[in-house]
Amino acid sequence: MTATVTEIWRHPIKSHGREKLESVTIAAGGTIPFDRLWAVAHERSQADGSEWVSCGHFCRVAKLPSLMAISAAFNEATGRITLRHPDVADITFEPDTDGAAFLDWVNALAPDDTLRPARLVKAQAQAFTDSDFPSVTLCNHASHRAVEQRVGNPLSHLRWRGNIWIDGLAPWEEFDWDGRDIRIGETILRVRERTDRCKSTHSNPDTGKRDADVLSALGSWGHQDFSVRAEVIQGGAIRTGDEVARV
Repeated sequence: MTATVTEIWRHPIKSHGREKLESVTIAAGGTIPFDRLWAVAHERSQADGSEWVSCGHFCRVAKLPSLMAISAAFNEATGRITLRHPDVADITFEPDTDGAAFLDWVNALAPDDTLRPARLVKAQAQAFTDSDFPSVTLCNHASHRAVEQRVGNPLSHLRWRGNIWIDGLAPWEEFDWDGRDIRIGETILRVRERTDRCKSTHSNPDTGKRDADVLSALGSWGHQDFSVRAEVIQGGAIRTGDEVARV
């Protein structure tokens, strides 16, 4: 069976919404455009966007499960983003100028016993991916189905917050790609590391409630990893339906 791209996703604000795309053009050494370009610094964070910092500086689903239920639509022409969540009214705003309105909106989703959202910061050098290099996350549907079977219940694949979803591989075949080059559409990506997972995966993307012990399921294979992070070696377009193959 030929492996193909089934879905492409980006997350304009780290941990605060997902957006489905039909195609994307990625530059060498870059990320999916506008993916994790912004992030929400919490009240103890000194992050200002001038340099890449780890996810512990930001509000994220691992600490605020309700954030998982946010969906996003980013208008590249106007620079405005619309966020939706089942528990609050939609908001449309410009991240670079309307940060205060966004913070009012998202604070309504944050419980009192957690670090509060304090600032919306924009990446000036490198996008706020969880890797310390600009990366694209590749996810395998067969591996997701294996996790579903181990958990014993259907799970939305959106809880993994990946960029490119691929079908037609064997379960966990993507882990064999470490250090290898993969052609997807017009691009070539070099897989550099597996993606270690946290409690964010326990949250349901529809409700923002924790409903599955995904980490224990992963642990039954002797790891807590899902998906791989890749560096873009050759830029170009990726579209749903594109073939995926080792170079």
